[in-house]
Amino acid sequence: MASAERANGIHGKHRSLNTLTTSDPMTKQLQFYINGAWRDPAVANAVDVINPATEQSIGQISLGSQADVDAAVAAARAAFPSYSATSREERLALLDRILDIYKTRAPEFAHTISQEMGAPIKLATAAQAAAAVAHFTHARRVLADYAFEETVSKSLVVREAIGVCALITPWNWPINQIACKVAPALAAGCTMVLKPSEVAPMSALLLAEVLHEAGVPAGVFNLVNGDGATVGDALSRHPDVDMVSFTGSTRAGILVAKAAADTVKRVTQELGGKSANIILDDADLKTAITGGVRGCFGNSGQSCNAPTRMFVPRAMMADAETLARAVVDRIVVGDPASEGTSMGPVVSAAQYERVQKLIGAGIDEGATVLTGGLGKPDGLETGYYVKPTIFTNVTNAMRIAREEIFGPVLVMIPYDSEADAIAAANDTPYGLSGYVWSGSTERALHVAKALRTGNVHINGGPVDHGAPFGGYKQSGNGREWGVFGLEDFLETKAIMGLPRATES
Repeated sequence: MASAERANGIHGKHRSLNTLTTSDPMTKQLQFYINGAWRDPAVANAVDVINPATEQSIGQISLGSQADVDAAVAAARAAFPSYSATSREERLALLDRILDIYKTRAPEFAHTISQEMGAPIKLATAAQAAAAVAHFTHARRVLADYAFEETVSKSLVVREAIGVCALITPWNWPINQIACKVAPALAAGCTMVLKPSEVAPMSALLLAEVLHEAGVPAGVFNLVNGDGATVGDALSRHPDVDMVSFTGSTRAGILVAKAAADTVKRVTQELGGKSANIILDDADLKTAITGGVRGCFGNSGQSCNAPTRMFVPRAMMADAETLARAVVDRIVVGDPASEGTSMGPVVSAAQYERVQKLIGAGIDEGATVLTGGLGKPDGLETGYYVKPTIFTNVTNAMRIAREEIFGPVLVMIPYDSEADAIAAANDTPYGLSGYVWSGSTERALHVAKALRTGNVHINGGPVDHGAPFGGYKQSGNGREWGVFGLEDFLETKAIMGLPRATES
């Protein structure tokens, strides 16, 4: 049962983080959510959270320590026996309450996400904040019908919660990446410790309030802010953590896997990408180019599955370049709070410098800047704004074609045959997503099946939150979303020797 405090929300009211000013002491979110309550860190280590559009602080959090991780893991471990034993109906009711409360606060999430990582408010509302509703809804649908027990051969096979889960999430789609882990973990009967990105942590704090108000039992969900080197590493190594679900860069994912190896825990990873977008010669070129450019530059290019390598038939390249430039000319870069903005800043000064460095590398390698280039857009001297940039005369061997830039940078690569396009698309250490445009569904499907990647979008097909999401090769392992996401949080047990009457 939810306590009176939970029924009324934390301290009896919502903390609307996105409406606060830096002079308001409530912007100092220095506490962690552990065992059903907000608690001071073992040692306060305050850092500013920066709005990338203004370069000003929107608040502070504290970075956690090993002691904070130990307290959170202990709470999750203590809560696991009772929560994992809850019924399907109890967990369905919990997910319903979470959804109801979240929906009433969705505008807060959108504004908070826009402020903490720079997404235009339209994108933050329609996609970023809305993604949590999709993930919790799909988790509920899967839980309602999932067969946790079945007879296989002569044995009863039981799927049960894996245990205490460490959830480590990034800043680029903050609440999306949190929800696609928290929702199935709750549905499976797991307990958890979340470490959101210290760059964009405010929406995670809002979610902790929602979960508290919904009556998530104490210890089931815990949140410790911190950096990867301290809190992320401590969670990955912790002997009482049974699973690590990580989303972030391939470099960081390797470190997580190494840290987790000594305790032989399950590690699932959704990592980097350098997704190919193959435009076949029978595609509607204008539609394909428009969709590809917009897809690359959405969220300021800060999506792991962005179509950043556009493969165009050589004979169509000149027309494709003209169309691509026209799309960029219509992009409105500016204040994320403005309804007319279609592209905001990148998330931080460090990210801005990385993108600039790679744009410079493309120029040095001899690629042609079709549009954009180094520096900030005119009139946007304040904020981490990047010019939407397209390179042509690119080869698949260039750094800009091989490294994940994670900014609004598109490379256009010519090809001579369908086989050449497929080979070049697969010539990458990554394999998260892929895109194919064709006038023939049959032909597009043939190419899609040839791509070594976890997802393929045909003719602009949208994401499907009920389908598996994850990558091949250095884009990770495991799958999130829908039934596949639930099963990542389950262990499988075979029980033998039961009477045959148990079969059904």
